[in-house]
Amino acid sequence: MEVAVDCVIVAEGRIALIKRKNEPFKDCYAFPGGFVEDEDLKSAAARELKEETGLTDITLKQFKAYGAPDRDPRGRVITIVFSGELNSIQELESATDAKEAQWFALDDLPPLAFDHKKILKEFLEEVIRI
Repeated sequence: MEVAVDCVIVAEGRIALIKRKNEPFKDCYAFPGGFVEDEDLKSAAARELKEETGLTDITLKQFKAYGAPDRDPRGRVITIVFSGELNSIQELESATDAKEAQWFALDDLPPLAFDHKKILKEFLEEVIRI
């Protein structure tokens, strides 16, 4: 079993997504995130966010954990989702295993990898109240 973190970052009715460089879901969009290393969960989320989007100094709040056995085709992966809100759109810079990073309007999203559509739906209902 692996533990991962994912980041739901919103600004001005948009969400930051990355295009995955690697399988599974190569070339699909997903939340910035990845596996936890020898660090606490919030530090892992901040590291992955910086690595995949260039975003730093964002106040991250733990949202929920997701652990359906089939949420990741590589095996059992539990993800802890963190959220952050920016006052304005900031430039994104993709790196590491993100092919690109960009902002998408919340009402015009591409198909999402893993269970990220479900996570985003719950986030919008419970946090943004859409």
